[in-house]
Amino acid sequence: MLRASIIFPTQPLVCFKTPPFVVSFEVEGVTIMNQTEIGAFIAGCRKEKGLTQSQLAEQLGITDRAVSKWETGKSMPDASLMLELCEILGITVNELLSGERLGTESFEKKADENLIALKRSDENHRARNVVLSMLFSAALFTGGMVCLICDLAASGRLTWSLIPVISIVFAWAVVFPSILLGKRGIMASLLSGSVFLLPYLFLLSRLIQIKEVFSVGGAVAVPSVAFLWAAAVVFRRVGRERIWAASGLLCLLGIPLTLIINIVLSKLTEEPVFDVWDLLSVSVLFLLAWMFLLVDYIKRRFGKGDFTPKMKSPR
Repeated sequence: MLRASIIFPTQPLVCFKTPPFVVSFEVEGVTIMNQTEIGAFIAGCRKEKGLTQSQLAEQLGITDRAVSKWETGKSMPDASLMLELCEILGITVNELLSGERLGTESFEKKADENLIALKRSDENHRARNVVLSMLFSAALFTGGMVCLICDLAASGRLTWSLIPVISIVFAWAVVFPSILLGKRGIMASLLSGSVFLLPYLFLLSRLIQIKEVFSVGGAVAVPSVAFLWAAAVVFRRVGRERIWAASGLLCLLGIPLTLIINIVLSKLTEEPVFDVWDLLSVSVLFLLAWMFLLVDYIKRRFGKGDFTPKMKSPR
């Protein structure tokens, strides 16, 4: 998705040095600028302000490793951070995307060039996703039709082919939004899976005539889906730049998930709630959570200095 707007404030902007307007871009999954030039520009502006990578990262609420990736051209700042980053560095978003300071004459020209380039890249990105989603749909449709034709040819009626067909439909409903929309489709895929999982298990249990597929599978599916939604919320709010903290929280959430599933299964199958393997699983999850959170604390508390690779000067 691309949104571009030119804002003309009525009062001078304190945070920007060049003309009193900013061009703000919202880009998702688009890296069309010269990332090396932009990274070098960010590094130069940061040093002009007398900031280390750790100090800049702390002000933005991210890790210094992320700043290092920007400055080495390995990644671009997230759209949600661009305005705050520009305010700290004393530049405009247009200058950031151009990788250089702009004079009054070239400012509007560069803004138009950046806007056109971003729009073209976004259109190409969407066109590629549409093609991939169509190929994916065609492949699944072909697979389903092959199953139906083979079943009809062999037995004269639909028998076993309905099992792979409903599985294909369920897989298409879950995966298709992510292919078509990219990162924006992940939540749609999760919602689709949450809605269609229980009906899929019910139909599957009827087709194979094993009721435990729905009773046991459904009982396990409900807390599992709740865990996936919790994981999505954690990564959406924490995991963007604090992947270690998000991983630790997920491990902690995995402990009550294990307990809930064990309690449900014990009531349905009359198995013991806990055994030595469950205790081992919970212990491993707790240990991993502690390790991930400790790494996150160390990186945020003691990670100082620049991580930009330095070239050795020739002798």
